[in-house]
Amino acid sequence: MLDENIPGSVAEELMKLGHQAGLIRSHLFEEAGDLAVARISESRDAVLISFDRDFQSIAPRIPDGQKRRFRKLSRIWLRCSEYQAPQRLRKAMSFIEAEQEIALNSRDRRMLLEIGSSYIRSNR
Repeated sequence: MLDENIPGSVAEELMKLGHQAGLIRSHLFEEAGDLAVARISESRDAVLISFDRDFQSIAPRIPDGQKRRFRKLSRIWLRCSEYQAPQRLRKAMSFIEAEQEIALNSRDRRMLLEIGSSYIRSNR
């Protein structure tokens, strides 16, 4: 599920690589809040891809209190430029797929990744 700040070139690249790429804006009204974006992504068992750092606090790795509500939300936080995003995803795809497989076979099924200009991080 692509957040509203993700360019269409990322969706195109994901589809070229054989993945579905749903746009959050086709499920919610424009400028919907991050909580609504997280709810839709989680309810569809979709990996949320965003440039938005707010999801780090909305659905943290180790939740506490109210933040426990998104315990199944997988996310990829793009920390590179919009221009770099499609090529960074393409280069990271084997890593992303391996991390997803690990997550699906774990008790905590979330996949939490950061993809920057020169690094890829998994938060397990």
